[in-house]
Amino acid sequence: MRWLRHLCMPSAQRWFGQAQLQAITQAIAAGERRHRGQLVLAVEADLGWGALWRGETARERAERAFALLKVWDTPGNDGVLLYLLLADHAIEVVADRGLAGLITPEQWQQVCDRLRERVRQQMPLADAVQRAVEEMSGLLATALPAIAGQQQTEAGLPDRPHLL
Repeated sequence: MRWLRHLCMPSAQRWFGQAQLQAITQAIAAGERRHRGQLVLAVEADLGWGALWRGETARERAERAFALLKVWDTPGNDGVLLYLLLADHAIEVVADRGLAGLITPEQWQQVCDRLRERVRQQMPLADAVQRAVEEMSGLLATALPAIAGQQQTEAGLPDRPHLL
């Protein structure tokens, strides 16, 4: 059954138009003005045959995206990835070690649960994701508030969502 879901899944671009991507980008940028973390969104519509054959899980794919997108490579080890695997209806958060003890896995899971519930209640996916980004930024702002007078480095990770 999983193979069929992945075979029939439309591309991520179908779910996220340019205006929606821009709104999410702006939400990430606005959040990063409130905190010192780096928030990255990655959306993968489906997996290739090789990944399916190997039985890769959404968590494994999220951890791979975390590495490939260099979310781990921030000066404060304060990167966090929100990852969606659409064909599996999976939502994962991968947070760098600098956030351990500041934001609990349960708090990240609550964001995922609320995102899943919004989609279940027919909220458009892009809108639900934007709300999740805003919630994650709130958690980061509490744990790592921006320092007055200190601007976020220009060398930070891109704010634009990654459609894999």
